[in-house]
Amino acid sequence: MSESTGTTQDAQPGYDYDRVELRRKLAAVPEEPGSAKPDPILTVDNVVRRFGGMTAVDVGHVEVQRGAITALIGPNGAGKTTFFNLLTGFDKPNSAPTLTNRGEGTARWLFNGRAMGAVGAAAVARRGMVRTFQLTKALSRLTVMQNMLLGAKDQPGENFFIAIIKPLWKKREAEIEAKAEELLKRFKLYEKKDDYAGSLSGGQRKLLEMARALMSDPAMIMLDEPMAGVNPALTQSLLGHIQSLRDEGTTVLFVEHDMHMVRHISDWVIVMAEGRIVAEGPAGTVMDNPAVIDAYLGAHHDTDLGDDSLLTDESIDRLEAEVEQESAQREEEDKA
Repeated sequence: MSESTGTTQDAQPGYDYDRVELRRKLAAVPEEPGSAKPDPILTVDNVVRRFGGMTAVDVGHVEVQRGAITALIGPNGAGKTTFFNLLTGFDKPNSAPTLTNRGEGTARWLFNGRAMGAVGAAAVARRGMVRTFQLTKALSRLTVMQNMLLGAKDQPGENFFIAIIKPLWKKREAEIEAKAEELLKRFKLYEKKDDYAGSLSGGQRKLLEMARALMSDPAMIMLDEPMAGVNPALTQSLLGHIQSLRDEGTTVLFVEHDMHMVRHISDWVIVMAEGRIVAEGPAGTVMDNPAVIDAYLGAHHDTDLGDDSLLTDESIDRLEAEVEQESAQREEEDKA
């Protein structure tokens, strides 16, 4: 391990982490929405998602720096989770993308130089972009170890014809189990490996979901509010794990409302409001940006908003009905 860089033995091959150098490179990046990064692992263009008459996401251009911890912040309803869903294949933009389309105004995002717009969630994960959820998706009626094994890739035993010949998959199975045990020890869950995932606390399920995501050796992990509902006793542990991921060569993009956490571990911060990117910059300065203050307090927080522009109960009900109808149509399209 390099004394000057803090590179760990588990770092990705050829990866030499140097936080000082990373910060130096990011210091030269303009603090403005859509700024170009020195070495982006993810580049997003023209991603729009509407629910009925409401635009949840409208991102013209944004880049995520490779090897950095980037925080995606913004007030409730800013579109952060929807943006995650779009990038990871759990939802589809209205500006429908294709694998090769480069047309102006068409949604397009590249991950590690590969077009991802028309790729489903499973394929996105296989390509190295893995996410966790605000509400954990641990399979409660499986054990902790079984949850971990499901996250591994390259499992020959999943092939129907290979599965009946044990020598063809036994060695790989042992490797996967060893890796799962190592991760469970790292995340302090090894003693729970035979317990049902449903018996874990909320914080332990967050740890399990993060550990399971690492079973696939992702190049980038996307964490949706990793601290939400977590016991304060586990907060420091989660912070340490996120920093370790970055130190080992994994790019981290996370959504979070805890500004103390954002300031503490982020190398770069991207701010969303009303579906758009409104500001970018280092954690130490971006919160003083007037656009960020407006995003959290409201551009008209010092004026009287008692007019007809406010949502009424009827308009809210109508919007919810439109969202439910569109979601149902999406489900029918997916079944077809």
